[in-house]
Amino acid sequence: MQHTRQFIVSGRVQGVGFRAATQDKARELALAGWVRNLSDGRVEAVAGGDRDAVAALNRWLEQGSPAARVDSVDEQPTDADNLPQPFTVR
Repeated sequence: MQHTRQFIVSGRVQGVGFRAATQDKARELALAGWVRNLSDGRVEAVAGGDRDAVAALNRWLEQGSPAARVDSVDEQPTDADNLPQPFTVR
């Protein structure tokens, strides 16, 4: 069963390799979806796949890449369809 979530990550998450590291982790977890920078300095990701894998990505996002400083991760369900596989950076 496809489990799809949108994540908005706040903190020092742009210019620190966060999107590439998120892509690597999501691909490791066999998730579909994408990650992108937002104009306000946050990062948005949409991921779909196995419920446990999506939960594992959420836990990873709370820590982030080594140079990042994550202040918060807001998660909510989404009905996004046709997510790219493999997971991509936008």
